[in-house]
Amino acid sequence: MKTIKYNKPVRWGIIGCGAVTEVKSGPPYQLTEGFKLMAVMRRDVEKAEDYAKRHKVPKFYGNAKDLIQDPEIDAVYIATPPDTHKQYALMVAEAGKPCCVEKPLAPSYAESLEIYNAFYSKDLPLFVAYYRRSLPRFLKVKEWLDNNEIGEVRHIGWNLSKPPSEWDLDKTHNWRTDKDVAPGGYFDDLASHGLDLFSFLLGDIENAFGVSVNQQKLYTSKDAIAACWVHGNGITGTGSWNFGTSDREDVVEILGSSGKIVFSIFGEDEVVLHNLNGTESLFIEHPEHVQEFHVKSMAEHLFDNKEHPSLGKSGMHTGWVMDKILGQI
Repeated sequence: MKTIKYNKPVRWGIIGCGAVTEVKSGPPYQLTEGFKLMAVMRRDVEKAEDYAKRHKVPKFYGNAKDLIQDPEIDAVYIATPPDTHKQYALMVAEAGKPCCVEKPLAPSYAESLEIYNAFYSKDLPLFVAYYRRSLPRFLKVKEWLDNNEIGEVRHIGWNLSKPPSEWDLDKTHNWRTDKDVAPGGYFDDLASHGLDLFSFLLGDIENAFGVSVNQQKLYTSKDAIAACWVHGNGITGTGSWNFGTSDREDVVEILGSSGKIVFSIFGEDEVVLHNLNGTESLFIEHPEHVQEFHVKSMAEHLFDNKEHPSLGKSGMHTGWVMDKILGQI
């Protein structure tokens, strides 16, 4: 838990004002009480200027260092591809400012650890954008688990599969499938969300094993991964992620001694509880800006000492789990 209490407003700067910041994550920094979006940065300064004008942001930059060192910027949100997270995060830590980093925290556990240590050594808040920990849809699942609605939890399993995209088939360069940016390909970008959520729901993963291959040879990163793991409390887990199948599927099942919970990570299907009392199905809609509650929780952390559910330590742990599955450690 941090020891510094921050004053309102906290003026944020965004490094990498690309597509994810248009609706998902950028607006909450403007809409959250006590926060102000003061500046944005993109290497293409014309695109940064365009974003600033459309979103009524006072400043724009073409250089990350200039934004980070701006005395009118109190905190920084890094929304670039993972291969630049360490570079920018260490600069933010050196500047002594709170930071939120898009997920995954870094392409490897080693880099995640380096980022974490840089902020921990200065007692600076470090958030990771695993926003599913703050979404009502998944908080309902946690409520069911905490209330023992399925008895003792035994196992969690997740199958995520989808056909290759047009970009994949055309072999268009995509950082998400470039092994130098995302060694696990879409696994890094997508599976990280679920694996992080599972630790939130069931406790940290104690050990993990996996196999990963490139079946389609459409890009340089892996496209088929299978894994098993065990949480610290003895709950087992299995996962399969394949990005070359005929149909899309996204199904999580949590099995207990007296029932099960079924939901998806990326779809907005109903969350379903089966137990001795019957079946309960709930449709819980995401907010318009999907990181709204994640960003609001950051404000509560900075102003009210209410600990955020996705901090550097948990984001680093997810990086360790992914590296274990990919055989990198």
